[in-house]
Amino acid sequence: MNDIGVDDLNVLTEETLMNPEALKSMVPAPARAMETVSGGRLAIKKILIRQDPRLFLIVGPCSIHDTTAAMEYARRLKALSEEVDDSLLLVMRVYFEKPRTTTGWKGLVNDPHMDDSFCIAEGLKQGRELLVNIAELGLPTSTEALDPVTPQYLQDLISWSAIGARTTESQTHREMASGLSSAVGFKNGTDGGLEVAINALQSVSAPHRFLGINHQGQVSVIHTRGNAHAHIVLRGGGGRTNYDPVSVNLCEQQLLKARIPANIMIDCSHANSNKDPRQQTLVTSNVADQIVNGNQSIVGLMVESNLEWGKQSIPENLADLKYGVSVTDACIDWATTETMIRALRDKVRGVLPGRKSLAAA
Repeated sequence: MNDIGVDDLNVLTEETLMNPEALKSMVPAPARAMETVSGGRLAIKKILIRQDPRLFLIVGPCSIHDTTAAMEYARRLKALSEEVDDSLLLVMRVYFEKPRTTTGWKGLVNDPHMDDSFCIAEGLKQGRELLVNIAELGLPTSTEALDPVTPQYLQDLISWSAIGARTTESQTHREMASGLSSAVGFKNGTDGGLEVAINALQSVSAPHRFLGINHQGQVSVIHTRGNAHAHIVLRGGGGRTNYDPVSVNLCEQQLLKARIPANIMIDCSHANSNKDPRQQTLVTSNVADQIVNGNQSIVGLMVESNLEWGKQSIPENLADLKYGVSVTDACIDWATTETMIRALRDKVRGVLPGRKSLAAA
């Protein structure tokens, strides 16, 4: 008899999770929360098809590690959103999963205790509870769709989704995004090139069939209709920024050549800020000037912001964590965020009603 093992040679253990239906029963979404999600999705889609002249801003911490601080941030952002609502739709950035270039903390869903214990069931529960609480404030939320299984647990509470620069080229993520219920932004590649994102936009708008899980956790063949509300996010890369008028115009031309509506979001962080959070204010001001000077394609911006300035390493003693400070990318603080968003609103509100779309050829 042949006892040679050939299966799961590098798998140590397997842990069965509750299925998405069970988590949703444990942490249900009240009617008020669902109204927020639905209203946020509809407003963003109307902006993308130019039925709403406003800009939408994805603004919030680089990643969520402290749900108490996240709720304080959400309450502040909700108040500010009501102040600027005539020109700007504010959507809170609530990122639970972090792609790592090599290794490192992978986010609240994967490691909620920040100690490499990887209590994913607890992370999913904490994440869903936070999304429900923010939605009950009346504030729409956004996240990065990173793990292809996670959306079944959380996506019903998300109004806008991102596909990051490391995964834009991934067939798995393009297929997944084709079935998301929210609008989705694809970032340009880490090298700054646009081709992978434009290819992704063409792919995601089409129907797909792929393996996934259903709400009962069963492996299923998922059939999607395609996502008609996908757009590009310019985040710089390859040592270059790409938020300037020349770069934006080049992107417009490539989108129109590919017969894709020229809807562009500018990521004010990452390579566009050279990883310096102070530069985000300058990027935002430059984008506002472009809109005032006649740009028709920029529909949104993304900003990494937190209660406090900068970032911190995760200490061995978690009691030493500084409240409201990012543990991933450095962020601007709340005072800077308020000033920057108000300045953006003041600059653009006079010209937004007269903007037109750039139709695909």
